[in-house]
Amino acid sequence: MATKMALIIEYDGTCYYGFQLQVGLPTIQGEIEKALWQLTKENIRVMGAGRTDAGVHAKGQVISFWTESSLEVERFIHGLNFYLPLDIAVKAVYKVNSNFNVRHDARNREYKYYILNSWTRSPIRAGYSYRVGGYLDIGAMNRACEFLVGEHDFISFASSKEAGMMNTIRRVYSAEVKKDNELVIFNIVASAFLPHQVRNTVGSLVRVGLGKMKVEEFCSIISKRKRALAGPTAPAQGLCLMQVNYSQSFGEEM
Repeated sequence: MATKMALIIEYDGTCYYGFQLQVGLPTIQGEIEKALWQLTKENIRVMGAGRTDAGVHAKGQVISFWTESSLEVERFIHGLNFYLPLDIAVKAVYKVNSNFNVRHDARNREYKYYILNSWTRSPIRAGYSYRVGGYLDIGAMNRACEFLVGEHDFISFASSKEAGMMNTIRRVYSAEVKKDNELVIFNIVASAFLPHQVRNTVGSLVRVGLGKMKVEEFCSIISKRKRALAGPTAPAQGLCLMQVNYSQSFGEEM
């Protein structure tokens, strides 16, 4: 009898063309499905809670799938981690109800974007942050963040290629910028995100922080609903999907 499973996974997205399958290109979904085949000998299709872009990382991505495997708990977790490349890891496994939908049942998603505010490069942080030289006004950036909170049409911050193909209204629950020495961290929690929404938002916030855009101009980007007003798009390597939250717990952890 088939069982529906949910996995919490962490990955470094540097070497991948995003989460979603792409023919002939390495993706997170492709590597997970390959590992599931090697472990269970089943052709399993997985679904992710978020479709992270090429180069974007995740600490708490959630995926689900059906399996007829009766493998024991430890072998399921350790077996997948054995077959997965070192830049992808399964952190936890759950049995979930058959009607659980990993994408639509999510209450919200939390992303962090890391900015290295330094004139000099950092080889250690290069793959996980966006370096910006010059003084960043954190207070101004947070005043701009206030306009993000609530339900808005965020088409101005969406990918121009896909913005016209979907509902672009999203609810943002919180948005804040904090500084920790040289690291400036933008944290945002929303019901869902449009393609490139966080990275385009960061691009505009950096302009506010550098004094190249006024807070009022940032606010007008939302109200004018024109994609060309936002950005530039911040690099992928600074973005990380931290966690996906659900109204209820998944169920029995394996």
